[in-house]
Amino acid sequence: MTGHSHPLQPFFDPASVAIIGASSDPEKLGGRPIRYLRDAGYAGHIYPINPKADTVQGLPAYASLADVPGPVDQALIIVPAAGAQQALQACIDKGIRHVQVLSSGFAEEDDAGRQRQDDLARLAAAHGVRLTGPNCLGIVSVANRFYATFSTALEALVPQPGGVSFATQSGAFGSCAYAQAIQRGLGIARIVATGNEVDVDVAQCIDFLASDPRTQVICAAIEGCRDGDVLRRALLKAAAAAKPVILMKVGASARGQQAAATHTGAIAGNDRVFDAVARECGAWRASSIEQMLDIAYLCTHLPRPANARAGVLTVSGGIGVLMADDAERYGVEMPALPAAVQDHVHERVPFAIGANPLDTTAQIGVIKNGLTDLVGLLLRDTDWSTLFVYMAQIPCDERRFPPMLDELAKLREQYSDRLIVLVGPHSDTMRAAIEARRMVIFADPGRAMAAVGAACGMVTRRDALGELTLQGDAAAAGSARVDAARAHPAHALRAANQAGRGDAPRSDPLVPPPAIGTRLDEWQAKQILQRYGLPLLRESLCTDADAAVRAANAAGYPVAAKIVSVDIPHKTEIGGVLLNLRDDDAVRQAFHLLLERGLAQASADRIAGVLISPMSASGTETILGIHMDPLFGPMVMFGLGGVAVELFQDVAFASAPLTDDRAGALIASVRSARLLQGWRGTPPMDIAALRRALVGLSRFAHDWREVLSGVDVNPFVLRPDGAACLDALITLRSEGESSKT
Repeated sequence: MTGHSHPLQPFFDPASVAIIGASSDPEKLGGRPIRYLRDAGYAGHIYPINPKADTVQGLPAYASLADVPGPVDQALIIVPAAGAQQALQACIDKGIRHVQVLSSGFAEEDDAGRQRQDDLARLAAAHGVRLTGPNCLGIVSVANRFYATFSTALEALVPQPGGVSFATQSGAFGSCAYAQAIQRGLGIARIVATGNEVDVDVAQCIDFLASDPRTQVICAAIEGCRDGDVLRRALLKAAAAAKPVILMKVGASARGQQAAATHTGAIAGNDRVFDAVARECGAWRASSIEQMLDIAYLCTHLPRPANARAGVLTVSGGIGVLMADDAERYGVEMPALPAAVQDHVHERVPFAIGANPLDTTAQIGVIKNGLTDLVGLLLRDTDWSTLFVYMAQIPCDERRFPPMLDELAKLREQYSDRLIVLVGPHSDTMRAAIEARRMVIFADPGRAMAAVGAACGMVTRRDALGELTLQGDAAAAGSARVDAARAHPAHALRAANQAGRGDAPRSDPLVPPPAIGTRLDEWQAKQILQRYGLPLLRESLCTDADAAVRAANAAGYPVAAKIVSVDIPHKTEIGGVLLNLRDDDAVRQAFHLLLERGLAQASADRIAGVLISPMSASGTETILGIHMDPLFGPMVMFGLGGVAVELFQDVAFASAPLTDDRAGALIASVRSARLLQGWRGTPPMDIAALRRALVGLSRFAHDWREVLSGVDVNPFVLRPDGAACLDALITLRSEGESSKT
C-alpha cells in the first residue's frame, strides 16, 4: 500500500499479508489466521510461508519470503521465539515494514526471553520496521475483513462492522471485551492487542484510531505506559475529533509506582495521576468491561449530549427514585419540571405523580398513546438533553410494544438532537428494532444512568480542553517576561540565600545549586516559592539567641520558632516546632532548646538556624504539592489539611503548569473543598489567593522539572482575606533518577 494517512494504517489495511510459520492445520496457531482470513473473505493476497509444504489450506505456499513474487505489505511471525529474529530479518530483506510478532517466549517468560526481545527490537529499529508484539494476539479490521489473529473468540462469534474499536495490551482482556461486544451486537471497526510492546503500544494505537474514519468510539485497556506525553497527545487528538475514549487501567506500571520522598509523592500513586491525565484529556475511565461497553453502546447509537440535564419518565415510582439517586451519583442533573409544563402533563395524565422523575403509574395503560404523548410533551417543553423512559416489561410484549416504538421513532426523528434512553427488560429482537430507530435500551436503570453520566462527562471534559498543552501553557505564562531568577534554578537559589537571614547574613551569599540528591531547607524553599507568588509570613532565620529575640520583637508577639535543617524535614517529630512564645525569655529558651534537639539529629554544619515567625491567624489548613511523575511529569496536588488528607486521601491532581481556571477546577474537584465556601456560619475563604498559589507552584514545577523530585507546602493556611505558606519542603532528584520533562 502507498499514501498512508497514518504510520500504523498498513497494520489494519494491507493489500497483502505473509504468514511466517503457516500451518495446514486450521486449528493450530499458525493455521488460524489463514482460516479466519479466508472465511471472512479478505480480498488481499495471502502468502503462507512454510518450507515443508507446497500448499497450505488450499493456497500456494512458499519456502521463504524471498520466493514470494512482488511486494508484501505486512507479515505475521508465528514461529518459535528462537527463530523470530531470523524471520524478522527475512521481512527486512523483502522490504516489509510492518510486522506482527504473534510468537510468545520473550520477556514475559525469563531473562533469555528478554534478551531475545531486545535483539528483536534493535533489529527492527535499525531498519525502520514497525512491530506489534511480540507475544501479541494480532489485529482484526472488520470492514475490510482483515482477521490477522489466532484468537479463539472468533471461532463462534462473527463481528459485524460498526464504529467501536478496541486497543489493548493484553490479548486475553481484549478478546474478552470484544467477544462481549459481539454478543451484545455492537458493531466493530478495529481490534488490536499489542502484547509486549517493543514498538507499537496502546497509546500509538489510540492515536491511529483517533484519525481513523471507521472508528467512532475507542475502548482501550492499558497495563503500563512508556511515554505519558504520547498518551496525552493521543487522547487529546481523539477529543479534538469528538471521539469518546473509554479507558480501563489494568495492572500498574512499575515506573509509575516509584514513590517520591515527599508526602505528596506517597499520596499520588500511579492510579491517581492516571485519573487526572485521563480527565484532563477528555477520556473516561470505566470500572468494568460491562460499563465500558455500556458507554460505547450509548455513544455509537445516540447523538452527543448538549448538556447534562435529564428527565425520567417512569411507570414505577420506585424505579424513578432509584434513578434519581443514581443521577446524583453519576453527575447527571435532574431539574424540576416547570410549573407550566406540570400543568400540561396533568391535563393529559391527571394521575401523574411528581415532577422529575415523573411517575405515570401503571394506570397509563388506560390512556391511548398516553406514555408516548408525555414523551413528546417533555421533549417539546424542556431543554433536557436526555430523556429516560422506564417501561417495565412493555418492550417484551411483541404485540403491544411495536406501535409504541413507531410513535417513539417519530419523536426521535423530530427531536434528533436528544437522547431517548429506554429502560426495561426486553428481547434481542426488540433491542435490535429499537437500535434501528436510533434509540437505545438498557435492562438495568443504574447502568443506563451511568452510561449517560459518562457521555455527559466526556462532553464537559472535551469542551474544557482549549487550555491544555503538552509542553507549557501560554495562557499560564501570559505575556509577562519570565524573571531571570525564575528561569533557572541556580539563580533562584542564589536569590533565596541573598534574601536576608535575620541578623546573621551568610558568608557565602552566592550559594551554587545544591548537589543532586539534596533537599532545600525550609527557609530556602520558602524564599524560592515566594518568588513564584506563594505568600509568606514575616519571618527571619536566626543563628543566635539575640538575633532571635530581635526578630520576635520585629514580628510582634506571640511568635513561633522552628529548627531549620535539610536533614530534619519533619520537624514536629523531634519537637522541632515551638508555638505561642510570648516574651523575650521564652524565645531565648526556645532557641537553645531547638538547637539542642537539632544537634541530636544533624551535625552543626547542617543546621541553618532557627526560624522566627509570627503566629498565623486562624484559617483553614490546606496542602499543596508537586509530584514528579516518571511518566507524566510534574503534577500539582491540592487537598484540605488534617484528616481530609491523612484519613480520607481527599486530594486531587492536575498537570503543570496551571492556568487560573484550571487551578479553580482542581480546587473544586476535591470533595471537602465546599468547606472553603463557608460552612455552617464560617466565612468563605480567599479562593483567589489559593488559585494564585497553585498557579505559581505549578510554574515553579515546570521551571524546575529537570532537577525536581517533589514539593510539599503543608500547611498552606487559607483565610477570608489572604493566605500563608507555613511550611515547605522541596526535594531534588537523586543521582541517576530519571526526569520526565
